[in-house]
Amino acid sequence: MTGRNENEKGNITLLGNAGTTYSSDYSPEVLETFPNKHTENDYFVKFNCPEFTSLCPITGQPDFATIYISYIPDKLMVESKSLKLYLFSFRNHGDFHEDCVNIIMKDLIRLMSPKYIEVWGKFLPRGGLSIDPYCNYGMPDTKWENLAWQRLSQHDLYPEKIDNR
Repeated sequence: MTGRNENEKGNITLLGNAGTTYSSDYSPEVLETFPNKHTENDYFVKFNCPEFTSLCPITGQPDFATIYISYIPDKLMVESKSLKLYLFSFRNHGDFHEDCVNIIMKDLIRLMSPKYIEVWGKFLPRGGLSIDPYCNYGMPDTKWENLAWQRLSQHDLYPEKIDNR
């Protein structure tokens, strides 16, 4: 890999590995990080996962969603292939929509201690009803904690039209 020396690569083992294994159940241990080379800058990193699936914990039926993850990194960043494998691991995991987005956020906080993070799940309707849970976190006792409250308190002030899905 060019551009990063061995110390800058962090603990990345999945990227470039041809023998990728897809877990059949929830696997937070697949998440990997690498060092943020721009800690002097505050910036957002956004991931869009339009093919997220999980299972209803009651009926076992599949639920489909787009998961949006935005974060402001501190010292560590999540490696995208490991994030893809992690999100894929929800495929056979049974949890309510609200639980899935909170679990994702909490796992990423434990992994990389971001300054700020938000996770928004836009689930496709089932039974004529869509559910779009949103959660966020700002590092305590910092301006990021205030940002989290501001974004949460003003979240979805302009809801989308129903005909967009």
